[in-house]
Amino acid sequence: MSSYPSPFARTVPLTLTLQPLHAGTSLRDQAYTKLRQAIAEADIYGSREAIRLDERNLTEALGVSRTPIREAMTLLEQEGFVRSVPRRGVFIQRKTKREIVEMIQMWAALESMAARLATCHATDDEIAALRRMFDGFHGERRTPATQIDEYSEANIVFHQALVRLSKSQAIAHTIHNVFAHVRAIRKLTISQSDRASRSIAEHMRIIEALEARDTECAERLVREHSLELAAFVDASCDFLD
Repeated sequence: MSSYPSPFARTVPLTLTLQPLHAGTSLRDQAYTKLRQAIAEADIYGSREAIRLDERNLTEALGVSRTPIREAMTLLEQEGFVRSVPRRGVFIQRKTKREIVEMIQMWAALESMAARLATCHATDDEIAALRRMFDGFHGERRTPATQIDEYSEANIVFHQALVRLSKSQAIAHTIHNVFAHVRAIRKLTISQSDRASRSIAEHMRIIEALEARDTECAERLVREHSLELAAFVDASCDFLD
């Protein structure tokens, strides 16, 4: 398991992208939702240093008092997104390499079942929308490698959409809690070892299987796609240890 940050460890600030909350619904629930989303979208594996969240900055960014922020942090800690360290503050909870690999393996199992269900439940238009996500990444000058940031985001949106096409609330809910970490690792590794070019080719084969309503093929391709990422992280991402 990940250890607590050492009292002498260096920390780095993390600026989360946040907008002020609105009156009318629970401020705690709004703060929780906003913070969870911001953490999921942040580059939490881009540095080895511990990442501390500044309570004052969060209250200013969200436009609320410290009470809903602290209540939201309690919920996030229960879900494993942050960790409170006495007399030091609240830190983003990053995972070890072994934990990340296991998360991706679980993702592979759930997403492959989502693909299987999508061949039965998704409409033709919904599947066609998956293909349109990659319209801007074809041609000699518009490849995933030449537009790595844009492709990284399209890659993540593709995987989110694939889960939704299963029409399974149980899968969507279960996979939701691992998404923050898997998303961060996908963004971090997509530019390495020509993974972007291989990724889009694999996505196209997955889409073709969905279009053909080939249940077994779609399930297998999605599972292999994610397990390949798990193997790459295990072999190459020593910085996570």
